[in-house]
Amino acid sequence: MKKLDLILILDFGSQYTQLIARRIRELKVYCEIHPYSFDAKKIAIEGKYNLKGVILSGGPASVLDKNSPKIDETLLEYFTNNKIPVLGVCYGLQLISFLKGGKISKSKHREYGHSQISLTKKSLLFSDTRKNSVVWMSHGDSLNEIPKGFAITSKSINGVVSSIEHTAGKVYCVQFHPEVNHTEEGKKIISNFVFKICDVKNKFTPSSFIEEKIREVKNTSGNSNVICALSGGVDSSVAAILVHRAIGEKLHCIHIDNGLMRKNESRKVVELFRKNFKIKVKLVDASKLFLSRLKGIKDPEKKRKIIGKTFIDVFEREAKRIKSVKYLVQGTLYPDVIESVSFKGPSAVIKTHHNVGGLPAKMNLKLIEPFRELFKDEVREIGLKLGLPKYFINRHPFPGPGLAIRILSDVTKSKLELLRDIDEIYMEELRSNNLYDKIWQAFSVLMPVQTVGVMGDERSYENVAGIRAVTSTDGMTADFFDFSQEFLRGLSNRIINEVKGINRVVYDISTKPPATIEWE
Repeated sequence: MKKLDLILILDFGSQYTQLIARRIRELKVYCEIHPYSFDAKKIAIEGKYNLKGVILSGGPASVLDKNSPKIDETLLEYFTNNKIPVLGVCYGLQLISFLKGGKISKSKHREYGHSQISLTKKSLLFSDTRKNSVVWMSHGDSLNEIPKGFAITSKSINGVVSSIEHTAGKVYCVQFHPEVNHTEEGKKIISNFVFKICDVKNKFTPSSFIEEKIREVKNTSGNSNVICALSGGVDSSVAAILVHRAIGEKLHCIHIDNGLMRKNESRKVVELFRKNFKIKVKLVDASKLFLSRLKGIKDPEKKRKIIGKTFIDVFEREAKRIKSVKYLVQGTLYPDVIESVSFKGPSAVIKTHHNVGGLPAKMNLKLIEPFRELFKDEVREIGLKLGLPKYFINRHPFPGPGLAIRILSDVTKSKLELLRDIDEIYMEELRSNNLYDKIWQAFSVLMPVQTVGVMGDERSYENVAGIRAVTSTDGMTADFFDFSQEFLRGLSNRIINEVKGINRVVYDISTKPPATIEWE
């Protein structure tokens, strides 16, 4: 099997570092983020990947500060000597310039936000881009004197140097952030660096990833049994199917019905895996235990802690019944790994899946995390390739604590049934009107209030249902979905007419920020 080509990103603490990785992954090119202190020579020595290029990220520090993060100049020489191209972004430009003898000073024209640049000479980095374009700036220092051997390739509207290059050494630097959407030619600039300068050819594909991970899981687990907490979410589901491809009957999946799922969800999940994938799944009905522990609890954080602790108790009990278990499968994703590592240095603490936090240490199990290098959309691609139905892969996000945090009061069996019925109608209406796939996340909440109504010429005093639907690209910001009046009228009528106990429906039109997507 051909080794994957790799773009290495060294992180200096920029809020946009993950975006650099996202843009490169969108090009179907494999990349990894590591702290700036990471020894990049290791990748070349270990030989797992073909190191094709390096990106130095932006960061909040000033290279003029005594304790600002820096790399050794010998590392830049190593990249040059091995013909590995380097791209410095924002702080990366200033650091490379500083190390190479350029002059950096506090800017006379500090640039934050939108700016315009003009190309001053032809450059491979700017191939097929406009001479004048809008970029996103975020810097308080500027390059006053470029290093020897470098050439200026663009300047901002304020006359500030906005990009330089040393073509012989394959070093390219930009003062702006090409990774953010506000930079008009950003995607093209990153693509030019990856393909025209780094000459990446062996791209990341779902098929190659699956083959590699199957081999890796086989070698790791050996003859041991492996367990998986199959929640029914995308990450754990795709992980279970991939691991089952690798080790077959040695995988033991446990699905815990906590009574807080959507309507008939536990039954549907278990049937899907048993029938479609021939995977052994033990269904554990622990709904009474969860409800008894949640009795009278209104605070959402207390609900979360109780649900997490109860999940661990039940899972640990069930896992002990399986002999010779040494490994636990988790759907840890790359953002979880990145967020747990400080750019100031490697961290040994890796964030675990929200459903099994603390489980490995307590049960003395080793982890199998097949997706720790992937983003969510890449896991969805893998899932489709492994045969999971599209409707399952594209489901809206669902919180770990389930409907418990969508009931804005204490949790009871009757309230759960009420909310499940509301949510079922809501999802049916979204799908029948071809709206489901246009929305990032949609859900219902059961309000902690009752209101007066008139039903069948009689006074009613019943519950209020809240409806939420948002559009988003990453969940970090969100806007409410602009439903037609006709849709909202039809949805409200169905819920009030079909769900006994509801006499009023309200639609949440707040954005994130200042609100959040979930209510609790």
